[in-house]
Amino acid sequence: MKRVIFACPDNAGRSQMAAALFNALAHPHLASAVCAGVAPAERILPAVMIVMAEAGIDLTPEEPKLLSDTIARTADLLITVGCPDACPFVPEDRRDEWPLRDPDGQPLEVVRAIRDELRARVVRLLAANGWQSSS
Repeated sequence: MKRVIFACPDNAGRSQMAAALFNALAHPHLASAVCAGVAPAERILPAVMIVMAEAGIDLTPEEPKLLSDTIARTADLLITVGCPDACPFVPEDRRDEWPLRDPDGQPLEVVRAIRDELRARVVRLLAANGWQSSS
């Protein structure tokens, strides 16, 4: 089982969406994702909750979590989403950066576009590694 960690500065937007999309689309016996942030917010952004609910994913049980060096080093792959320099160090061959706009303060149509871009990137990542769900 491969473990992917998605990290963004506050773990209130992009990384939450990416991990949820990954887990919804990945084969559950091949890979799973978690998310965290270097300075976790108190809660997930309301706009993120709305656009993910529109996609059939409920983020209400989730909350922002701290990304520690220990957690980062347990990843088979660490994908940073907007915090390439602030996130803990992992070897370059186990790390990627997805430079996407921060959804904080953005209108719903922009947050939807960020969600859709994350979904497209997750689909490509799953396909490239053979981790996609068969359903």
